[in-house]
Parts: sequence; structure tokens; C-alpha cells
Amino acid sequence: MNKIRNYALCSGFWSILSKTIYLILFIMLVSLNVMGQTAYITNAGTNTVSVINVPTNTVISTIHVGTQPYGVSASNDGNKVYVTNCMDSSVSVINTSTNTVSATIAVGSYPIGVVVVPDGSKVYIANYNDSSVNVINTITNTVTDTIHVMRQPRGLCVSPDGSKVYVSNDHFNSVSVINTATNTVMATRSEE
Repeated sequence: MNKIRNYALCSGFWSILSKTIYLILFIMLVSLNVMGQTAYITNAGTNTVSVINVPTNTVISTIHVGTQPYGVSASNDGNKVYVTNCMDSSVSVINTSTNTVSATIAVGSYPIGVVVVPDGSKVYIANYNDSSVNVINTITNTVTDTIHVMRQPRGLCVSPDGSKVYVSNDHFNSVSVINTATNTVMATRSEE
């Protein structure tokens, strides 16, 4: 089975904070499998996700999701892709074996960023207008926690061991660090 990977850079946040924030913003729009076979691309203007066969550069499926899809992240086993829908405050869960939406989850206002922890048990959603991050249980597809961060959270990145989620906050040009065991903010760092 081809596993899907999300391309994110979690190291060096403190020394290159602003560059990292922009890198997270760019990469959160694409999830690509390990073998480079399939990419999931959000299309905000058409409320769809394009499934691209990377070697042939062709669209193999188009999936209708919520209004103005933005962020996309996949589970490490490649079975699910999570898409934030900004304008209807929801997350679409895509089953990658059928390329159909298997669930829609209500979240905070204007969700943008999304990341799945390495073990696939939780998904973190950055809600831009709420200054919050929702935690989704991937078994029940329900929001189990809401974490308040600095204003206008956008990009998310998870540490390789899954113990921390890094959140870029637009308004204060800062990064909040969430402890995934307790779902609490353990630090916030600003570019100086």
C-alpha cells in the first residue's frame, strides 16, 4: 500500500521562524504519497479536491468537499485525507481507497491548517477566526478538545514523534507549541 506523506519542516522554528511560517502555508495545500504516485490538491474556487497521478500528471478523480477547501493532510497509513473547508467551518474526511467523502466534521470558524499526528489517532485543525486549534478523534470523527492559541492561527506541523504540534499565528508572527499528550500550549515563541 502506498502511504501518503505530508511535506512539512518542523525543525529550526526558532532560528528561521518567518521562513518556516511561509513554508508551512505553502505545503499545507498538498499531500503526496511516499512513492510519489498520488497527490491531493485543494481547489478553493470549485469546492473540490483534485487527485493527481503524479507520474502521468493527470487528474484521476475530483472530489466535492465543503465550501472553499484550503488545508489538506493525510494519515500516515494513507487511508484518509483531511481537508479544511474555510467558509463552512468544517473538515471533510476522504477515504483514499474510494476517493469519496466519508465524513464531514464541524469545527471552529474559518479552519485553514490541518495536520494528522504520526500514529493517526488525532487531527489538529487551526481555526483562523477563533484563535483556536480543534483536536479531532479519528476513530469517532468528533472534536474532542479546543486549544486556545495566539490570534489568527494558520499553519500546523507535527514533530516526527508526534509529541508536539507547532502552530503559526499570523497576527503576532509567532509559533505556539502544543503538547499532544495534554493538548495544552507549552510555549509560544515570537520572531524578535
